[in-house]
Amino acid sequence: MLTLKDLHVSFNGNEVLKGIDLTVNKGDVVSLIGPSGTGKTTLLRCINYLEKPSKGEISLADIHLNYQSIRKKDVLNLRRKTAMVFQQYNLFKNKTVVENVMEAQMVVQKKSKKEAYEKGIEELEKVGLQDKINSYPSELSGGQQQRVSIARALAVEPEVILFDEPTSALDPELVGEVLKVIEHVAKSGMTIVLVTHEMSFAQKISTKVAFMDKGRIVEEGPPAQIFTNSTMERTKEFVKR
Repeated sequence: MLTLKDLHVSFNGNEVLKGIDLTVNKGDVVSLIGPSGTGKTTLLRCINYLEKPSKGEISLADIHLNYQSIRKKDVLNLRRKTAMVFQQYNLFKNKTVVENVMEAQMVVQKKSKKEAYEKGIEELEKVGLQDKINSYPSELSGGQQQRVSIARALAVEPEVILFDEPTSALDPELVGEVLKVIEHVAKSGMTIVLVTHEMSFAQKISTKVAFMDKGRIVEEGPPAQIFTNSTMERTKEFVKR
């Protein structure tokens, strides 16, 4: 469903990703864990070309691309099959909640205003914000804003949703409401790649966990392997800490 092969990324001569191979099957929830600065977010952003790899290949559904010969049309096709939920919500401050969820549907998918509105309401109900459709982001808590971001991602019906540390900007008491929504999305069968520091959540929700360190995937496998039965000393050390 999603395959990355020999992915390399460098910034100013510094190699951040050093040959990543990763396979995500349809319906998988794959969590990327590891110390800060090890390339987890960069890897996530390469999937929809928010970061440009220097080398590597990607397959996503019926798309097969070499990053060294990628065209603008390829990038658009890739992004139509993905949706990303960022750390900082990235909502339009001058648009209401439902308008934020409608925007990508109308601009990217060319849906009519009526279609986008109806889909927006449907997804906002799923994340428990049907009573906030006409509110503005400034009137919402951080947890509510992140739930709007999740509704926006779901509304474009992507093949895979990419979550980049979706709770890192939240006050501790708001983390739970967002994790509950992500868990609900996972149970619906959506394919998810998640960067997170919430270890207990990753252990609970994931079908596969990939531990990254220094730009490489050190170990990957089912949560039970990574968290309780790892054979790699570096993985054991990280999980223990």
